[in-house]
Amino acid sequence: MAAVTITDPAVIRGEVSASRAAGRVVGFVPTMGALHAGHLALVEQATRECDDVAVSIFVNPTQFGPGEDFERYPRTLDRDLDSLSRLRVRWVFTPTEAAMYPHGAATRVVVAGPACGYEGTIRPGHFSGVATVVCRLFLSVPADRAYFGAKDWQQTRVIERMVRDLGLPIAVVVCPTVREPDGLAMSSRNAYLAPEDRSRAVALSESLREAAAAWDAGADVNGIEAAMRTRLESRGIVVDYVAIADAESLGQVVTGQPAVALVAGRLGSTRLIDNRLLSPRVG
Repeated sequence: MAAVTITDPAVIRGEVSASRAAGRVVGFVPTMGALHAGHLALVEQATRECDDVAVSIFVNPTQFGPGEDFERYPRTLDRDLDSLSRLRVRWVFTPTEAAMYPHGAATRVVVAGPACGYEGTIRPGHFSGVATVVCRLFLSVPADRAYFGAKDWQQTRVIERMVRDLGLPIAVVVCPTVREPDGLAMSSRNAYLAPEDRSRAVALSESLREAAAAWDAGADVNGIEAAMRTRLESRGIVVDYVAIADAESLGQVVTGQPAVALVAGRLGSTRLIDNRLLSPRVG
């Protein structure tokens, strides 16, 4: 059965609430559209684990800063709906901007903790916009579980922290990053890459793989970060940051706790991010 497309938050809230009242487990996959295999992997995991699945498609203006790519962000609704029609999705939620941000709306979710540093520094206000729209989406689609990709690792930490801090009754499920055959993390922004930049973009995942090997071999954090930066700059990537951090707080690495290698850089006018989880160090 084809998914039902709904634009009204009140309508989908009623549909999801009725499904849960009937004892069904509802999964939710929030997206900004331009769906690729990474998004579809989230949907597939949700359909395996839940009775009913909702997918949202909404390009959220409040998470884009001045000069960012809101206007040119790919909008491919017809193709996205076709992709979802092949999966067991019950509802596709496609709200308007006016529905998500009613006239006169003056409330924003303010975030700190894992939102500080990295993307939070490079893109001021970004995570407040993310948290605000995700909170609004969770209220519109009151599912049991929400599915996010690990590629946006800092974002997943911000959303989990918001859910805990606000006591929102939803479980956040973080799914593995889906990659192209050469290792590049799948992203809607990959479509912006010129052919020569696409061939160089794989340096992001290569730097992370090398960082993981050096980490496992006991190399110090400063040395690993320097080697990552060198690898990226040697391929013509303008580095925004490279870092080894605690996987949960994104602060300093804590002995015995998982860590994460983070990287962000620019090729031409396209900005890409990636990360790789690292095993806890003992002693």
